[in-house]
Amino acid sequence: MNKDIVCIGAGYIGGPTMAVIAKMNPDRKVIVVDINEKRIAAWNSADFDLPIYEPGLVDVVREVRGKNLFFSTDIEAAVKECDIIFVGVNTPTKMFGKGAGRASDLQYWESTARNIKAWANGPKIVVEKSTLPVRTAAAMEAILNAQDARSEVKVEGQGQQRNFTVLSNPEFLAEGTAIKDLMNPDRVLIGGPQDAQGQAAVDAVVEIYEGAAKNWVPREKILTTNVWSAELTKLAANAFLAQRVSSINAIAGLCEATGADVDEVAKVMGADHRIGPKFLKAGPGFGGSCFKKDVLNLVYLCESFGLHTAAEYWHEVIKMNDHQQERIVSRLFKAMFNTLANKKIAIFGFAFKADTGDTRETPAGTVVRLLHDEHVRLAITDPKALANAKKDLADLIEEDISTGGSDSRIFKQAPIEFTEDEYAAARDADAIVVMTDWCHYPTLDWARLYASMRKPALVFDTRNCLDSAALKGLGFKVLQTGK
Repeated sequence: MNKDIVCIGAGYIGGPTMAVIAKMNPDRKVIVVDINEKRIAAWNSADFDLPIYEPGLVDVVREVRGKNLFFSTDIEAAVKECDIIFVGVNTPTKMFGKGAGRASDLQYWESTARNIKAWANGPKIVVEKSTLPVRTAAAMEAILNAQDARSEVKVEGQGQQRNFTVLSNPEFLAEGTAIKDLMNPDRVLIGGPQDAQGQAAVDAVVEIYEGAAKNWVPREKILTTNVWSAELTKLAANAFLAQRVSSINAIAGLCEATGADVDEVAKVMGADHRIGPKFLKAGPGFGGSCFKKDVLNLVYLCESFGLHTAAEYWHEVIKMNDHQQERIVSRLFKAMFNTLANKKIAIFGFAFKADTGDTRETPAGTVVRLLHDEHVRLAITDPKALANAKKDLADLIEEDISTGGSDSRIFKQAPIEFTEDEYAAARDADAIVVMTDWCHYPTLDWARLYASMRKPALVFDTRNCLDSAALKGLGFKVLQTGK
């Protein structure tokens, strides 16, 4: 078995993870493949205009691309060439049929498994990187090792062996700090079959994470379990983190009603070593590709096994998160004289968190749609996520028309402006709503912003990242979360 690695899927999981694996394993060839030709072209772009933004990613790709890291659309050739196959394809929430709105849509995953089987030219280790329901590895192994003329190979001295060994190696990356998380992870989890062949496959993947000179992840941080524990741990970890976000936001609402300060409450709670300070930051709610999807998947699993009370408990985490975005609009409505129609509101930040261009399940998307329903004139600004914002909100534009050589757009209800210029977004606005805590927002010239806005001018700092006293001193009316 050779040491070469292929990752099927060149998205947020495959790209950064394989780039760092290549950096830390210069003796291995690493190939990232995808059916999306535009995405692969971006990974191969001469100016390193990569398809995703992640601090530090360009530097890593620049160091290893063309040396031992390669991006390609030839999936079949890569599967034939490499004996270790990571699978990082999309597993979105299923929106049709049984389990709609909760279960994972596994059609892309199954299609990938069948292609691997069709193209493989010998024994392979298949490693799940996508977040998948418990027991998915067993289903993948059943497909890959289904009895046919090539379902088994004989390895000299070992008798009959499985052609494919399926492992679970869930990712625990936080977007915005993915490269840092990969270079110095809290832990690496590898789940495999509890037999000799499974242990050998686990050892092969452990060797990858130790690095070429065993200078990457310390062995004590590489945890091994059975496959099902690894699959469930990913869902459980994200569900617990999401629950903390919803819990502190539930407290934030009570703080607003009683005059308490959520930051002070969180600081004291976090000083308790049994609780700790992480994920106790009140805000507009969680977003991204994992939290909502994984919690809903956990809900579906609990329902499937008849654990209905547990399912209801986890579903409340999602309901609380949705409610937090509805509360933002309700507070704006009350603060702006109980009408929002035809007022201009500037949305500062559309990405679901700072230091990423990812807008999947972003709280800003929900807030924008709720405001649009109120016929608000919106100006959206974000340093990295505008392209994705335009795609996400495309249904709010009825059609593009061209007249007299100039382009204009017909919008449903009220226009939406997109700009990277925060000052242009705020011009003539009635309010600024900070939805993403980009680090440069506190350093903007807020006196200039205030001077350009319609009065009374309001700032709703949903992330509590601005100096509220200074803003009030300039004349702003200020709203914050949990204060």
